[in-house]
Amino acid sequence: MSGSKADGWSINQRDFGVINNMMPYWAWFYDNYFRVESHGWENIPSLGGCLLIASHNGGLAAPDMFMGIYDWFQHFGTQRTAYGLMHPTIWKVNPNLAHVAVKCGALQAHPKMAVAALRSNSALLIYPGGVQDVFRPYSERHNIHLAGRKGFIKLALKEEVPIIPIVSTGAHETLIILADFYEQLKVLRRLGLPWLLDVDPEVFPIYLGLPWGLSVGPLPNFPLPNSIRLKICPAITFSRYGREAASDRDYVQKCYTLVEQKMQQSLDQLLQ
Repeated sequence: MSGSKADGWSINQRDFGVINNMMPYWAWFYDNYFRVESHGWENIPSLGGCLLIASHNGGLAAPDMFMGIYDWFQHFGTQRTAYGLMHPTIWKVNPNLAHVAVKCGALQAHPKMAVAALRSNSALLIYPGGVQDVFRPYSERHNIHLAGRKGFIKLALKEEVPIIPIVSTGAHETLIILADFYEQLKVLRRLGLPWLLDVDPEVFPIYLGLPWGLSVGPLPNFPLPNSIRLKICPAITFSRYGREAASDRDYVQKCYTLVEQKMQQSLDQLLQ
């Protein structure tokens, strides 16, 4: 049993009982609602730490993420340690959800927690694109969007771990993102409009989906039923590792571009 605080600042807060209780619910959605197909699990090393870099879709419900988590436990069992970085605002906006997420392996999205997870020889899941990725417009659904964030590259170089990309299709049809009006919202912010709950949403989408119909803002949603396909890609390794490599801005950019290109190629293949 893990600790009860569930603040995401420890790798010892996972709760196998909570995970096992969630498995039947995830299984029903996996088999009946999203009819998930996945392949490439042989690309996950049987032992040791690895860095899983993924792109997700479908708003805050992010069904491809949750189905991928279920798939992990289905393949490796709930006892194999795996963690995922989660945006700190979740603890402020929805502490009950954050509590359950931590019990299932969520950690604060902070470099020290990422390092702690990898040094425990665990798998670590990161979605670098964040909310900009999960709420990207429907017209961009077939584009990998990592938002230019390169922290995961520096992490892989410093900790000398392989990057294993995960791509998916189908989840963007569970919430139809029409456009993002965040830039317009920032204009109103400068004119004195306060952020709701004093939290910068980083996106302000307009979309079609359940339960709101036509709605705006990064609100929780219930995904529409649609088949989802997941692909775990071959590991990506680099020619140089270590702190010096991680401090080389040009080299980090080169590695980032390589990962982005390989993920886009894999997604294009999945779409065929």
